[in-house]
Amino acid sequence: MMLFADRAEAGALLAERLRDAHDPVVLALPRGGVAVAVPVARRLGAVLDVLVTRKIGYPGQPELGVGAIAEGGEPVFDLTLLRRLGLTPESVSDVVAQERRELARRVRVYRGERLLPTLRGREVIVVDDGLATGGTARAALRAVATAKPARVTLAVPVGARDTVASLREEADEAEVLLTPADFRAVGQWYERFDQLSDDDVLELLREARS
Repeated sequence: MMLFADRAEAGALLAERLRDAHDPVVLALPRGGVAVAVPVARRLGAVLDVLVTRKIGYPGQPELGVGAIAEGGEPVFDLTLLRRLGLTPESVSDVVAQERRELARRVRVYRGERLLPTLRGREVIVVDDGLATGGTARAALRAVATAKPARVTLAVPVGARDTVASLREEADEAEVLLTPADFRAVGQWYERFDQLSDDDVLELLREARS
């Protein structure tokens, strides 16, 4: 199965699948989703912005995600995992508060005082660089839904099959280029999968607006 050279190539290929979109707003999930979304927005002549999300981690083990939150939305939890760990949404309230603060900081870094573009009645394309558990994408899609868009498309280059199947229920459409049976991690499907910094995201956004 093919590998993407990098996020930019993946975005260019994804844009071809989205070329019939009508005057959409493209919302990228930072950080990696921004590098995919830039060629998508350029190909479609679309408004590009970020939709900031944060993973809600297991207390003391933050890499284990038990939920996620997106700006403008409420926390979305993996209730099955919480029960397995003997937790409730209330028992991770301190982690949620911490991630809300970090989310607000990143919104200020990426957007300053600007508001999100108006989504009501618009076609919205939510872009990320891949789907593993899909927690942050689910939180993003639910946050977008509260703005009453006309149509929402989730667009990613690669994703785990079960995750993609479950997220199709959260969007009007899902465009996913690869759903490999042997998916283990998003990065394995890219030849180059550098970690991006806040400065990288800001540079990509400046490039997209120039």
